[in-house]
Amino acid sequence: MQFTHAEPPRSPRILSLIPPMTQLNTPYPSTAYITGFLRSRQITAFQEDLALQLVLRLFSVSGLQAVRQQIDAIPPKKRSAQLHGFVGQFERYLATIGPVIAFLQGRDSTVAHRICGRNFLPEGERFAALEVYVDPDDPYGGDPLAWAFGALGQQDRARHLATLYLNDIADVLREAVDERFEFVRYAESLAMSQPTFDPLARALAGKPTLVDDTLQQLVEEAIARHQPDIVLLSVPFPGSVYAAFRIAQTIKARWPAIRTVLGGGFVNTELRELKEPRVFDYFDFITLDDGEKPLLALLEHLQGKRSASRLVRTFVRENGAVRYINMMEADIPFEEVGTPTWDGLPIDRYLSLLDMLNPMHRLWSDGRWNKLTVAHGCYWKKCSFCDVTLDYISRYETASASTLVDRIEAIIAETGQTGFHFVDEAAPPKMLRALAEELLRRNVSISWWGNIRFEKSFTPELCQLLAESGCIAISGGLEVASDRLLKLMKKGVSVEQVARVTQSFTEAGVLVHAYLMYGFPTQTVQDTVDALEYVRQLFDTGCIQSGFFHRFACTVHSPVGQNPEEYGVSLRPLPPVSFAKNDVGFIDPTGTDHDAMGKALNKALYNYMHGIGLEEDVRSWFAGRVPKTRVPRQFIARALA
Repeated sequence: MQFTHAEPPRSPRILSLIPPMTQLNTPYPSTAYITGFLRSRQITAFQEDLALQLVLRLFSVSGLQAVRQQIDAIPPKKRSAQLHGFVGQFERYLATIGPVIAFLQGRDSTVAHRICGRNFLPEGERFAALEVYVDPDDPYGGDPLAWAFGALGQQDRARHLATLYLNDIADVLREAVDERFEFVRYAESLAMSQPTFDPLARALAGKPTLVDDTLQQLVEEAIARHQPDIVLLSVPFPGSVYAAFRIAQTIKARWPAIRTVLGGGFVNTELRELKEPRVFDYFDFITLDDGEKPLLALLEHLQGKRSASRLVRTFVRENGAVRYINMMEADIPFEEVGTPTWDGLPIDRYLSLLDMLNPMHRLWSDGRWNKLTVAHGCYWKKCSFCDVTLDYISRYETASASTLVDRIEAIIAETGQTGFHFVDEAAPPKMLRALAEELLRRNVSISWWGNIRFEKSFTPELCQLLAESGCIAISGGLEVASDRLLKLMKKGVSVEQVARVTQSFTEAGVLVHAYLMYGFPTQTVQDTVDALEYVRQLFDTGCIQSGFFHRFACTVHSPVGQNPEEYGVSLRPLPPVSFAKNDVGFIDPTGTDHDAMGKALNKALYNYMHGIGLEEDVRSWFAGRVPKTRVPRQFIARALA
């Protein structure tokens, strides 16, 4: 909507949307932050989570019936065993989908009894994964779920089975309806590091799928409910970009006067050099970095109070070309961004999934966590693999412990939920100490977890204090468990130090998750084998309970991407970029086959997280011959002693 000088300027109605797919167990926090901020400035603001709504619409009786119609159009000879199994048990799927969703939402716990009986849910190919938990020596007679959960974990057992059931249906949906469908990485390849807009443009011009049509219906319903003048779409991941453009496409076709604005983590990272004018067929404005200041400037512009040349960190299309406008103005201080609000998000309808049995790993998909930031940016900002040049890392700001606990109390009052996930890049020890002391001083009882650096400031005394304040789990980057590579990364920690810090947390009753990396520049096969041995010992001594290996990706915003010669590699030339720019290939003279290494590392880690294989030689996980580890078998135990 364009506000003219002939009309008295009025406060516009702003709708913030979470596009599919983000996460299903709890709201992604970006719209909660921006809606809370806008309301603190007396601006009319609403929010909706279309990611959750899409899944609930598809995974319903009517949704499954629509999927069945799609399958019926496929000749029987061309259907996979998976589709035949779904059709053969279709009536059971219709009878169970409602109760399963209600159970995962926490609205009907009694269904757990029937789910655990293993004769209620139809079981597809995903249930074969249960066989990996069978221990022939266990006292439960080889029942994999009894071995995993014991005699009393009925609710968790049922939640895991229900999650497998949903994954079965998602597999069917992917095969019969939309090959891009995922609960998290939906159509990710259309956007991630795509130098041109062409793949996304072709997908958006293609015939809509059942998923697209369902999303369109949800968009039309949301617009009818809120009658917005401006719609904000926050895209944190490549897997939410396609749907965000589909949403904007629907709005522009039906309500061309509504202004659409794109922002979020994906934009801030990958669209910083945007040159593609076709993007603005869908979005009127695209903003970078924290959205508060750009949005205030944009609202003033639309109300005739500010010229277009005074916008802040905003892309527009002028005369058919993309123009970036950035009137240099100070950002809203972190202390003043206000309290996020979940008003408008159906916090009682999120799905608590249990896709992995590991007690720490489950936190990402199980439970409705209020997400909050302790500090803006990273206080360390030296790690060579990290996008330390970007605002969300480089601009470090804190708020007082008093302000943070005020926000916590306000969120509890609004949501009735006392679980918090602190979503910092790395929560600073000094701030966590102050926060813990303030929580204890005010006698505020919460459960919280978050991300840290495994640095020596986390003494046994501090770890105990954090546990007393409600800390139940922490995650941190061990990356490559090699002192040589940790030094090259400028990580600022050593393997011994990580062992001592993680032990301090574990002894305080706090679960520990380690982010792990492979494929870093100059990493050899020997380095990889040694790193896995360190990880094995950390699990074996109880220092860590969970971990995740990811392949190192060189980004253009990281020290490796900007100074590759310092890390012994050379960058591959990028094609001309008009759309997304982030990952960049590199040539490593060591020539290590990291793909083969990754398969072994992930297999080993998956077993370690379930307490399996900790006594085996780490070489047994690799398909080919690898060198013997150089790490003494009692290295971590001696470091702890």
